[in-house]
Amino acid sequence: MRRTAYKLAGLAFVATGLVGAVLPLLPSTIFFILAAAMFARSSPELEARILAHPVVGPQVIAWRDHGVIPPRAKAFALGGMAIGYGVFLATSGAGLVLALIVAGIMIGCAAYVLTRPSRPQA
Repeated sequence: MRRTAYKLAGLAFVATGLVGAVLPLLPSTIFFILAAAMFARSSPELEARILAHPVVGPQVIAWRDHGVIPPRAKAFALGGMAIGYGVFLATSGAGLVLALIVAGIMIGCAAYVLTRPSRPQA
């Protein structure tokens, strides 16, 4: 039962990653990283397919082995966070306290992304 749940979660992450490959504001790599993690627990064959994929495979492996986020991915992540926060402010009508809480969370996420290595360390 647990293997089936992991496999279904992995398939859902792959589907979301494929949507993210088409939509400019939805990231895709993170969903393939999550899918590979789910497949590692449920389907080694599907995990191997993700790791062998010529586009997403190297990024998933770099994250898994070294915690690497390439500079371009960092730029997209930070830009997406900034746009997302702007949309939040423009559409939510949030008060000052909520806006500051969300800003703090976004800054924490941005700091995490920025502190990850950009290249594998030797």
